[in-house]
Parts: sequence; C-alpha cells; structure tokens
Amino acid sequence: MRRPSFRSLAAVTAGLTFALILVGIYTKATAAGLACNAQWPGTNGFLGLLPADLPCFIEWSHRALAMVTGFAILATAIAAWRGGFDRRIRYATGVALAVLPVQVVLGANTVFNYGAVSQVAHHGAALTILTGLLVATTLAFWGPAASANPETAGADAGDRERDAHTADD
Repeated sequence: MRRPSFRSLAAVTAGLTFALILVGIYTKATAAGLACNAQWPGTNGFLGLLPADLPCFIEWSHRALAMVTGFAILATAIAAWRGGFDRRIRYATGVALAVLPVQVVLGANTVFNYGAVSQVAHHGAALTILTGLLVATTLAFWGPAASANPETAGADAGDRERDAHTADD
C-alpha cells in the first residue's frame, strides 16, 4: 500500500484545521462550551469523558476534532522537516506546530474565561495555524522545487518513494 504524499497530508491537515475553526464558531454561537460547567479537558458526562447532552456533545466533538487536528499538524510538520522540502514549507509548518500549544492553552482558557479577549486570542492563534498550513500546502502544490535535492525537484515525498521503488525493479 502506497503511503499518502506530503501534498495530500498538507491539504487534509489544512482542511481539518478549517473544519475545526468552523466547528469552533458553531460551538461558540450555540454557547455549547458553557454546557460542560467549566470542565476541561473532560465534560460533565459519563466519567467526564462522554457528553451528557447535546450542547455538551457539541463541545466534546469540537475537542475531539481538535485532538485529531493537532496530531495531523504534528505529522505534517514532521513530514515537512524529514522530507527535505523547501525551507519555506518547513518554516510554515514549523510556525503552525509552534503555535499549536498556545492554541490549546487559549482553548482551555475560553472554557474558564468566556470573554471577548480570550475568544479573539484563541481564534487569532487558530488563524495563524491555518495560514501556516495553507502556505505550506500552496507551496507543496505550486511552489518551486519542493525538495532541496535537484534530482527530485518538484516531486513530493510520496512520488520520490514510488520512483525509488520503481527504479529498483
């Protein structure tokens, strides 16, 4: 089975981040975060893990999607740095990864301090992460040489791996 290319990983991660922002906006608009009675990272459901009602489920879904998205951001940054991609791609994913812990702390803060300042800071960090991922994805698809190696310039990690296996046959 062929593993996904960096381009695919970057695009999916950017899409997850955008979806997370939309779910976060919905969570804020429905005041679902207040349903968990200022509990973080748990909720007020079964053992603090599963939601007790619909508003709590909305908040819980946002947190679950945030966790999956966080791991995708980590994987994208690791793939960019290990794959020998253009330094702009590596730095863009590095910025997204560096802001991620700040975003998590600000997200937890919005549970306890449900004010405008914490919401603006929280969403500002999210937009910084999204911008870094969009820059990395755009450069991976349409930027100049996605690789520092001139022999594989323009190819992404998945293409280089496939070409290496084809050459061995």
